Parts: sequence; C-alpha cells; structure tokens
Amino acid sequence: MLKNIYVRLGLISALTTMALLIVLPRTPIKMNNSLIGLETTIGGYNLELFGGKFKKDLRDFKKGLDLKGGIRIVLEADVSNIELGERENALESAKNVIARRVDLLGVTEPYVATTKSGDQYRILVEIPGLDNVTDAVNLIGRTAQLTFKQIKPDSGWSEDRIPEFYTNPDLWEPTGITGADLKGAEVIVASQTDIQNQGRPQIKLIFSNEGREKFSELAKKNVNKPIGLFLDETGVPLSMPIVSPDLAQGLTDDPVISGDFDFESAKSLSIQIRAGALPVPVKVLEQETIGATLGAESVQKSFFAAGVGLLLVVLFLIFRYGRLGVLAGVALFIYSVLTLAIFKLVPVVLTLPGIAGFILSIGMATDANVLVFERVKEEIFWGKPKNLAIHLGFDRAWNSIKDSNISSLITSFILFQFGSGPVKGFALTLAIGIAVSLFSSIFVVRTFIEFSSIWGGKKNA
Repeated sequence: MLKNIYVRLGLISALTTMALLIVLPRTPIKMNNSLIGLETTIGGYNLELFGGKFKKDLRDFKKGLDLKGGIRIVLEADVSNIELGERENALESAKNVIARRVDLLGVTEPYVATTKSGDQYRILVEIPGLDNVTDAVNLIGRTAQLTFKQIKPDSGWSEDRIPEFYTNPDLWEPTGITGADLKGAEVIVASQTDIQNQGRPQIKLIFSNEGREKFSELAKKNVNKPIGLFLDETGVPLSMPIVSPDLAQGLTDDPVISGDFDFESAKSLSIQIRAGALPVPVKVLEQETIGATLGAESVQKSFFAAGVGLLLVVLFLIFRYGRLGVLAGVALFIYSVLTLAIFKLVPVVLTLPGIAGFILSIGMATDANVLVFERVKEEIFWGKPKNLAIHLGFDRAWNSIKDSNISSLITSFILFQFGSGPVKGFALTLAIGIAVSLFSSIFVVRTFIEFSSIWGGKKNA
C-alpha cells in the first residue's frame, strides 16, 4: 500500500516539475559563491528535436486578439446575384479565399468565420499582431482576379502609342487566360542585366502546366506585341510586356511583371494573385484596431483575479476542513500548473473568455474536493475508521463528481461546436480544466490524503 503511494507521489512530482518548466517564462538563475558558480536560465524553451522534425515553441502563451492586440474586420458579402441554394456555398468559398490571404500575411492564429442572420451573409476576420487596418482591408477585400489580354487586331499597335494602350481599355480583348492558370506568384528583385528595372521589385508568375501551354500559344500569336495583365475590373493594364521572338519559341521560364510598385505593394499584389479571386463582392461593415497595451492590462487583471480567487478558495478550504484543506490547496496549485502547461503545449489561443473558462474550472475542481471531503466527514461521523472513511468517501462521491463533470464537458463540446471565436475559446479552456480537475481530485488529492493518513498514523504509533 505504502509503496504504491510512493509511486503515485513520484509521478505527481515528475508531472508537476515538467509542467512548471513548461509554464515558466525564461528565467535567469545566478549563483556565485565559494562553493558554486552557476549562471543559466530555465523556462521559455524553444524545442527543436529529431533534426528539426519536431518543433515546439514554449516561450510564451498564444494570445488571441483581445490580449495581443490586432485588427477585427466584419465584411458583408453581396450574394444578391447568387441563386438562393448556392449562397451559403459562395459565402464559404469567399471565407476560404480570405483565409488564404490572411495566412499568406504570415500572422499567427488568425480567425476567419462566416455568420448568417436572415438575408445577411457576413465574414468575421480577426488578425492578432497587426495594427494597419487600412492595408489589411485593402488586401482582404479586393477581388484580385488577374486576366491576360491581347491587343485587338484592328487597334493598330505601335510603340509610339504605348501611353494610349495604358489608358484605353477598348483597345484590348480577353484571351481566356486568367489567374486560375497560375500555381502562384512571388516577389523577386530585377536582375542587374535589366537596366530599366534594376533593383526594383517584380512579380514572377508561376504557371501551371496547362497554363504554360496556353500562354506559349498566346505568345506565338503576338510576337513583338504586348500582352496586357489586368487586375480586377480595372481598365488599366498593370503591365504590358512585349513578346520577344525568343519567348514565342516556347515559355521555358516563368515570366515576371514589372510595374510602378514598391516592395510592400508587390507583396500585397502577389498575395492576392496567389489567394485567388473572391467569388462574391464584399464590403466592410465594421473595422477596429485593438491596442496591445489594452490586451496586456487585461491579462494582468485576469491573472490577478485568478490568483486572488484561488487564494480565497484555499483559505476557505483550510478554514472548513483543516489539514484536508491544506492538501486540497496544494492539489489546486498542481492543477493550475498542469492546466497552464497543457494550454502551452496544445497550444490554446488564450482570450479573455478563455481565461474566464480556466478560472471557472478552478471552481469546479474545488467543488469536487468539497464533495469528497463532506462524504469523508459523513463516513467518520457514522463510525467508520479513518482509512476506511477516506476510501469510501472517494468511492461514493465519484458518481456525483462524474455526472456533474460529464454534463459540463457535454456543454463545453456544444459551445465549441456551434459557438463563435470567443465562445470556442471559453469552451476549450473549460473542457481542458474539467479534465485536469478530475485527475487532480481523484488522483492527486486522494494520494495526498492517503499518504497523510498513513504518515500521521505512524507518528501517533
């Protein structure tokens, strides 16, 4: 019996130590005296194992928009020209395109979701870590359909008329080649051999196999003539490179677009081309920038509230149950550390509602302890020996603990499945907290109480 308890205590100690190392931020340790000379850090690890195949960044918790700061945009999709039965599919397609564009920005943990209320179809976009809402709106909401056009046969091409071809859309005709024939686009810098554009950003168009064949056929028909690249519904070509005789022999390399843009505008354009065209027009209903300072204050206040709440709960347990309350307080500390470690490992994107779910789960862990302690007191009152009372108290309280926690887990699942972003965060942290609280109440607290009972009996003997 005692050996089994020691094994469980060892497991609890190992788990708690690992959880503390995960949760702790990068903390320097310095010890310089006549016996020890130590200077190192613990916590805040950025792991890269097995030759880079396994990576885990534990330097900080992942924070949502309301904590990290960023941009929140609500878009309304115009589906009036879409058949009623296809509107939800069109909205979902638009969401996927916008999600790809946001991902290509390189931000972490963006949130893109659709909502429908009556005949209103909307897309919610939350981008943590950005502060330029205007650029984000321009990038996310543009249609960005790239088309290739050729000069009409009766337009009378000559290089002297280049300005006219840049301003008169009636001189061009479509070729059937669009951005759909591309696999992607990337920003490059013009080579030194390109005297006119040397050092300036350009966009390389990466064609699919079928698109390459189509573009090669188009080039053969337009030797020494320009091919116009048009973006969206604008009538002005973005670029109109002239087809050289070498290019007409067959497209052997990916062509580039040269235009009047800097690196930022080139990056934005390449992202739009890669992400594709929006299937429906969208307009901005709401846009706001949330400052990171406000988020930092919210984190501090939330964790201060959690600390005060945990302290008050422990004081109540000690006042009500004495030594059992002290053991429960230690178990609650271990519970909190384990839960936060899981948040970092998953990782869970922490939001204010998510922190609220974590704090609520502390109360539920306490509730399980109270059920057990009250049952143990009843067993002792009925004349059972202390060790037997502890055993029966845990066993007979288990059904109540199990039923209440399973019902809470079901509620959390429903909230996560059908809720929006903040509600999902609340549901996820609550569910993780409930699962860990079961482990804490049934395994950790029971081990502590059984060890305390046996150790106390030995001392009294």
